[in-house]
Amino acid sequence: MRQVWRQEGMVRRALVAALAGAAAELAGLGLIAAAAWLITRAAQQPELAALSVAIVAVRAFATSRGVFRYGERLTGHDVALRAQAATREELYEALVPAGPSRLGGADALSRMVDDTDAVQDLLVRCLLPAVAATVTAVAAVVLGAALLPAAALTLLAGLAVAGVLLPSAAVAAARRWSAALAPARAELAARVADLVHGAADLAAYGAGNRALAAAAEAGERLAALERRQARANATTLALGTLVQGLTVAAIVLVAQRAALGQVPTAVLALTSLVAFEPVLPLAAAGERFAGVTAALRRLREVRSAPPAVPEPAAPVAMPEGPLTVRAENLVVRHRPGLPPALDGVSLSLTPGRRVAVVGPSGAGKSTLLAALMRDVDPESGSLLVNGVDVREMSPDDVRARITGLTQDPYVFRASLRDNLLLAGPEANQDDLTRAVRRARLDEWVDRTGWDTTLGEDGRTVSGGQLQRLALARALLRDPEVLLLDEPAESLDATTADALTADLLDATHGRTTLLVTHRLHGLEHLDEIIVLEDGHITQRGTHPQLISTPGYYQDLWHSESLTTPTPDPDPTTRH
Repeated sequence: MRQVWRQEGMVRRALVAALAGAAAELAGLGLIAAAAWLITRAAQQPELAALSVAIVAVRAFATSRGVFRYGERLTGHDVALRAQAATREELYEALVPAGPSRLGGADALSRMVDDTDAVQDLLVRCLLPAVAATVTAVAAVVLGAALLPAAALTLLAGLAVAGVLLPSAAVAAARRWSAALAPARAELAARVADLVHGAADLAAYGAGNRALAAAAEAGERLAALERRQARANATTLALGTLVQGLTVAAIVLVAQRAALGQVPTAVLALTSLVAFEPVLPLAAAGERFAGVTAALRRLREVRSAPPAVPEPAAPVAMPEGPLTVRAENLVVRHRPGLPPALDGVSLSLTPGRRVAVVGPSGAGKSTLLAALMRDVDPESGSLLVNGVDVREMSPDDVRARITGLTQDPYVFRASLRDNLLLAGPEANQDDLTRAVRRARLDEWVDRTGWDTTLGEDGRTVSGGQLQRLALARALLRDPEVLLLDEPAESLDATTADALTADLLDATHGRTTLLVTHRLHGLEHLDEIIVLEDGHITQRGTHPQLISTPGYYQDLWHSESLTTPTPDPDPTTRH
C-alpha cells in the first residue's frame, strides 16, 4: 500500500477528495441551518429585506453542496480505482515469480478480485467518510457553542457515542469473525472452480453429488458469516439512530430551559439532527474497516512472501553470442527436510546440441528444466551460462533466452492470434505464419481463422492442437536454448510420435533439451540422459542405451510392444 500511495498525484487526489467531501457536508449543514433560520424567522413576518441574506445563503449552500458532492465522487472514485489498479499490479508482480505455487488458483483469484476491492473500500467507505464526519461534527459543535454552550456539550456527547463508541464496538465485534470472510469466499470460489472445470472428471467417478454438497456447505458457511455481518450493521445503525433522536430531544429541552428563543432553538435542533447524518455511517465503516484490514493482511502475505529465485543485488548481463549451458553436480530440494529432487546432476548443452531426458514420473525431469529456467534455485552445485553462474544474473534475463514449452500450456479465452502473441508481442503476421507452419498447425489455422476465440484453458481444441499451439509459441519466442517438457504428454501413441517427429524436425540445429516419456525418434539426438530418483543412472546415445540393460532398454522394449503400426503418411496432422 505504501508504494501505491507514493505514486505521483495519489496523495494529492486523495486530499482533494477528502476536502470536497468535507465541503459537501459543511454545505449541507449550512443549508439546514440557513433554511431553519429562514423558515422560523419568516413565520414572524418580518420585512422581506430581513430575509434576503438567508434566501441567498440557502441557494448558495444548496448549489455548492451538489457541486462539492460531485467533485468528491469524481475525485474519490478516481483515486480509489487508481489505487486498486496499482495494488492489483503489485499483487500480479508478486505472483509472477516462478516456483512452487503458494496459492490455489481460486484463492489467488479471490485475492486478486475481492481483496483488492478492499483498497477501494478503504478510501471510499472508510477514510473519506471519516474525514467528512469529523469536519461536520466539529463545525456543528462550534455552531452549537455559539448559540448555547450547554447544548454544544450535549451534542458533543451524542456525536462521541455515535461517531466513536459505536464504530469502535463494531470494529471490535467484526474482528472476531470478519477475518474468516475472505478465506470463506476463497474456499467457495475453489469449490465452484472444481465443479466447473472438473465436471467431466467428477461425473466419471460419480463424485458430483459429493462435490456439490461440499460447495453447498462452503456457501452456507459464507452466508452465515455474511448474515452476522448484516446483523451487526443493522444493530449499530439502529443504535446510532436512537442516539441521534435522544441527543436532539435533549438539546431541545436544554434550549427551552435556557429560554433560547424560537429561531435559535430551531436552528440548533435541526443543525444537530443533520450533524449526525455523516456520523451514523461510521459504525458501518468501522465494521467494513475490520474486513478491509483482514483483506490487506492477505495481500501483504502474498507481497511479502520471498520469491522462489532471489534477484541478485547487482545482476550481471547475460553473455553474448551462442550460449553454452553447463550443470555440474546440481542439487535441488523443493523444501527443507525433503529428499532432493535432483541429486548430483550434470549435463552440457553446447550450441546446436540436442539432449533428451527420460525417466519415470517423479524422477526430477521437470525440476531440471525448472532449474535451467531459473524457476527454482539449486541448493548446491553450479549452473553456468558461458562460464558465468546464473545466480549472478537476473532470473528474467535468463528466462528470456533459456525457455520453451512447459507442461500444461495455458490458453486464454482470446483469439488464436492473441494467444500466440503472448510469446512474441512484437511478432508480425509473417512471424506468426512461419511459427504455425513449423508446428504443423497451419491447416487448422486456415480452416478456423486467426481470430477464432479459443476456450479457456484450451477446452475448445484437441490435445494435439493444444500441444502444437504451445510448440508454435515456443518457436515464436525463439529462445537460444529451447526447453521442451513432455510435449506429447496425454496424447495417444500415434499422435505423440507424430508430434515428437515434428518437434525433432523443427529443432534441427537448435540447442534443445527435450523431456519425454516417449523414445520414438530419440535416435536422432546427440545424447540421452536417464533420470531416476533425482540421479542420472544412464547416459549415452539411443543405440548405446537400447543395448545396455536398464530403465531405457526396458522402456524401449515396452514401447515396441505397444506402439501401433506407423502412419504411412508422415505428414498427417493432428
